[in-house]
Amino acid sequence: MSALSNSAAVRKFPILCYVTDRRSLSLATPSGNLSALAEKIAELARAGVDWVQIREKDLPARQLTALTQEVLRCMPDAANDRASATRILANDRVDIALTEGAAGVHLGESSLPVDEVRRFVQARVSVKDFLVGVSCHSLESANAAAAGGADYVFFGPVFATPSKAGFGAPHGVGRLTKICRSVPIPVLAIGGITLENAASCFMAGAAGIAAIRLFQDAPDPAETVEALQRIAQ
Repeated sequence: MSALSNSAAVRKFPILCYVTDRRSLSLATPSGNLSALAEKIAELARAGVDWVQIREKDLPARQLTALTQEVLRCMPDAANDRASATRILANDRVDIALTEGAAGVHLGESSLPVDEVRRFVQARVSVKDFLVGVSCHSLESANAAAAGGADYVFFGPVFATPSKAGFGAPHGVGRLTKICRSVPIPVLAIGGITLENAASCFMAGAAGIAAIRLFQDAPDPAETVEALQRIAQ
């Protein structure tokens, strides 16, 4: 059984995940964007996002470790309650996730195999709800992730979005529906999600949504989170 099915922190619906992109922070300066990102993550945690995936692939290990440390320090006091905490996920770097005490690791479709990561984690930590997730762009990869022991998958891009342009045309809600019906683990929709189209993702069976701009550029993050929670009901 996956860690996800046993974790009180993720049994809620919907799961809202902020995926970071410090380069597109509208108020960030080149010299201060790491601190600005940590502040943005703390703001979104206070607003009620469930997960934050630190996805800063270009950062060297030392800076990425320092960023993860700062983010964990900046978590609001309410995060001490693991049942309601915003969970910090490291992108790809399972070593940093484990050494810094993050809640999980999020793998790319071409990253290390899920089953190997799961064995690596289980041999080193006793935390039962350490999450291992995977970004998927096809039914085959989603099924492989589930079979390998992933706790959840991101599927997309569902809609057109600049950050996912390299993956080709958007898959659309129809394919999202097929993925949600076919895999036995939660599916989070990603790619071009807005308040206007989020309902169609939930109707397709998505357990949640993951997004950059929807959360990062929100004038009132708490209002955005509350709106998504209403839409999902």
